[in-house]
Amino acid sequence: MRAPETRLQQVMDRFDQVEARLGATADSDEIVKLSKEHAELKPVAEKARALKAVRAELADLTAMIEEGGDPEMAALADEERQALKKKLPALEHEVSLLLLPKDKDDAANAMLEIRAGTGGDEAALFAGDLYEMYRRYADLQGWKFELESASEGEVGGYKEVIASISGNGVFGRLKFESGVHRVQRVPATESQGRVHTSAATVAILPEPEDIDIVVNMDDVRVDTMRASGAGGQHVNKTDSAVRMTHMPSGIVVVCQEKSQHQNRARAMQILKTKLYEKEREEKDAARADSRKSQIGSGDRSEKIRTYNFPENRVSDHRIKLTLYKLQDILAGNSLDEVIGALIAEDEAARLASLEDA
Repeated sequence: MRAPETRLQQVMDRFDQVEARLGATADSDEIVKLSKEHAELKPVAEKARALKAVRAELADLTAMIEEGGDPEMAALADEERQALKKKLPALEHEVSLLLLPKDKDDAANAMLEIRAGTGGDEAALFAGDLYEMYRRYADLQGWKFELESASEGEVGGYKEVIASISGNGVFGRLKFESGVHRVQRVPATESQGRVHTSAATVAILPEPEDIDIVVNMDDVRVDTMRASGAGGQHVNKTDSAVRMTHMPSGIVVVCQEKSQHQNRARAMQILKTKLYEKEREEKDAARADSRKSQIGSGDRSEKIRTYNFPENRVSDHRIKLTLYKLQDILAGNSLDEVIGALIAEDEAARLASLEDA
């Protein structure tokens, strides 16, 4: 796909404007806002300039060859032109990807929710495996990973667990992980050696720094209770756990890992995040419908991936990707291969839709 010349110029002009304004303003709020835009625009503007330079050089070389003149110079010019022609498609593709419309939440932090599904104790153990996979992956990415709340399973793992992940581009990297993850393996309690299938649901919610959601406290019921499970010094000693119920939507949030004051503040933040995600889903219904034919709708009920232990296999059903390195993926080391393939597929589909438009 050839990036339009006018679009390249717009990006470069805007980058120059932001850079000039950054050097002129003394307003701290404006500096923060401009710095963020500058960081986002810089790689795009640099590639746009490189692409324009290659295009201009190709045009100059072509004109030189067509003018005739010294055959030896023409031969050298043609050799250089052929080299640039080979370089151009990859550069055009790279710039086209950078110019794709961005999900405004891609740069945001994210909230990870994992719930055990069908499969009883085995589902809870698998939910624990997924939690550890994402925790290790976050660590490898240099992100901050923090447990928010957990309901532990009877024999280990989690019935439900929520964590916050903060860092550069967390949501954009993890958003395609939402959905139903299935596991096929022989449980430790299975005496006949039969393979059982269990499932857990993963939800990745964007958590922007400035969520523009106003919560009417008349719509929220707040309960305090004794915290349960592993935790800090307040756990099991005081009514430090907080449960917030948003009556209009039915959303329930429980925080129990810290003091009551901290849990109350964090519960409200999580409630706003969930209300924001609900609003986002409603606004982006059309986007979700179009994605169903690409890499999935992001619907939490959609079966997206199977982890087959006997075959050491992980299969992502949306893009028909199969990797025989299950342990490496669960350890977080090879999860990026799956995530990278999903992002590449999404980018290719969006490029194709622009070309068809």
